[in-house]
Order: sequence, then C-alpha cells, then structure tokens
Amino acid sequence: MSAFLRLPGLTPELRASFFHFFSYAGGAVASVYFGIWLHEKGMTNDQIGIINAMPVLVMLIINQFIGRIADRASDWRQALVIMALLAGTIPIGMLFVDSFWGILLIWTMLTIPAGLIPSVLDAATLRMTQRNGTDFGFVRAWGTVGYTFWAALAGLLIARFGSAAFMPIFVIVCLARAGVALQLPRFRGEKREPVVSQVKPRASRLREVLKPWFVLPIVAFACLQATHSILGAFAALIWKDNGISEAFIGPLIATAPAAEAAMMFVWRRFGGRISARHMILIATIACIVRWSLMALNPPVWALFILQSMHAFTYALGYFGLVHFIANWTSEDIAAQAQGFAFVVQQALVVVTLLGFGWAVSSMGAHAFFFAAGFGVVALCCVATSLMLKPTKSEMAAAH
Repeated sequence: MSAFLRLPGLTPELRASFFHFFSYAGGAVASVYFGIWLHEKGMTNDQIGIINAMPVLVMLIINQFIGRIADRASDWRQALVIMALLAGTIPIGMLFVDSFWGILLIWTMLTIPAGLIPSVLDAATLRMTQRNGTDFGFVRAWGTVGYTFWAALAGLLIARFGSAAFMPIFVIVCLARAGVALQLPRFRGEKREPVVSQVKPRASRLREVLKPWFVLPIVAFACLQATHSILGAFAALIWKDNGISEAFIGPLIATAPAAEAAMMFVWRRFGGRISARHMILIATIACIVRWSLMALNPPVWALFILQSMHAFTYALGYFGLVHFIANWTSEDIAAQAQGFAFVVQQALVVVTLLGFGWAVSSMGAHAFFFAAGFGVVALCCVATSLMLKPTKSEMAAAH
C-alpha cells in the first residue's frame, strides 16, 4: 500500500477522486435490487419500509456526534477510513440472515457508517481543494460517475446471474470501498493552516451560525433534495402509468446523473463568478420550472430536457450549499456543519416521501406541482437569507 501511495503523479485530488468513485457503490447496487431482494425474502411492504427508514432515523440522531468526533481528529481521513471499514465488513452478515429482525439489525448497522461518509467526505474534500487551489467539482463529479457505473454494472450482473448474485455483489463493492479508503490522502494542512481563500470571520462553533440567515439556505437545499427523492421514488411509476415505454424510462432516469456529472466537471469555469447563495437561488428557480412543466405530462422529448435540468436543480444547488457552509464555518466544525445540513435534508426527505405517495395515488403526474411548491418555499428561504445578510466575500471563497 505504501508503494502505491508513492506512485508519481498520484495527487491527493486523484486519490480523493478514486474514493469518490467508490463512495456511493453500495447505495448504487442497493438501489437496483434491494427492495426486490427483500420481497423475495418474504418481507411485507411495511417491513420493507421499516428496514429502509430505521437507518435514516438513527443517522438523524447520531450525525452531529460523529461529525464532532471527525472534526476533533487530527485529520478527517481517520473517520472516513473507520466508517468505510465498518461499512465494508458488516455487510458480510447479510449473507447469513433471512428473518426480518436479522435483516433490520445488520442493514441498520451497515447503512449508518456508509450513510455518514458523504457529509464528512464533502467537508474534507472541499477544504482540501480550497487550500490547494484545485477543482472540487472535478473530484466530486466522480462520485456521480461512480454511482451510475455501479448501478449499471449491478443491473447487468443480476440480469446475467440471477437474483442470487445481488447480495454477493453488494458485499464485494462495500469491501472494495473499504480497501480504497486506505489510500485516502490527508485532507487537513499541516497544523491545520487556513485555506487559501479564507472568509472572516468564520465560526468555530456550530451554535455561532445557527441563525436564520444561515439556516434558511440549508432548508432551501433540503427542499430541493426532497424533490429529487420524489423523482427517484415515483417518476418511473408515473411515466409508466402515463404510457411511456420502459425503453425510454431507463434513459430518462440516466439523463439526470449524466447532466449532474457534466455540471460538476465544468463548474469551476464559472462557479467563482456566482456567490454561493445565488447558486442555490438559481437552483430554486430551475426547480420551479422543471417540476411545473413535468406536472403537465409533457412528451418524451420534453422530459429529456427537463431531466437535463438536474444539472441546475441538484448540482448547482449542491455546490452552492457546500460552499456557503464552508464560507462561514471554520475547519473546526466542517464535518459538523455539513452533517447538520445532511440531517435537515434527510428529515425533510422522510416527511416528503411519506406524503407524496398519497399525492401520486390521487393526482398522478399533477403531483409534481407539489414538488414545484417546494421550489417556491426554497426560493423564499434564500431570498430571505439574502435580505438578512447580503453576500460579501462568498464569491472569493467559491474559487
């Protein structure tokens, strides 16, 4: 491993990109077949819902605690390696359980460390690239590319070898992520020196920024994220009910992450010209347009255009959020601050999914108007934040 780390040209950014490519592998594989696998194990719909919801509820409780530990460590790498190792070895237990309680226990235990990785990884990668003057978007984009790759590969392998291959594939990719975590670089500078483009003053305690002007943009992106969870859970069903061929549904779903990755790869060329909160503001406007038009049940060609707007409703909003948080918080609370945003997002996602199922059942595609309504709420949140505390040096930190 040490020889691998000394390979010429293997920069910290490349090593971080490599891990990003694997970071969502388990979730990608699970998204393809986990629900079907549970059904084949004899789980009822209610039990499937509990198995999926329990890890989220636990993460909402412990996220800040884990973030505090990660921030206090000498480097975020330590927390990421430990979480990746746990998320890689615990899944082996899934090969030996069949009962509801056994699956619930093991799945919760493995999903918690895996689910906590993204917020710590985002905080660590952003601080490192700001310090080094490199491209955060390029590094983060490999997470989206990896998710798409692992989901597609899992689908092909399960189609080839049958449902029995699902769990072994899941275990293998989780173990692979754990192995890749061992080559992660240090993310902090020596003696925690400040990043290149530091905005002052930066809060060193989370409670210093838990004020309306800071919380409202986080709530705004949570609203955007909630609409994307709606897309993942219900879009394919709505489109199929509206007579769209399954031959188009797959490419339609794939268009969104492709557009997201494209935005992440090119973001640095223009991202520094827009303040963090204005990125979120643009994303909210795109959200209103995207879901309002999708609620009108447009033709397939228009759906491809609307799906490509994912580059703005998610990728641009995501960049705005992580930079906004980094602009106003110090490295001392980087993981805690990103973790707080994650908690808000997940809480709203859970509430949204519970309510949107009823809307889809009674309204069909018109239920997307509710998603557009979330965009209006998000727009009001960002606008209010800008009035409470106008942007000053955010643009400098966005480089």
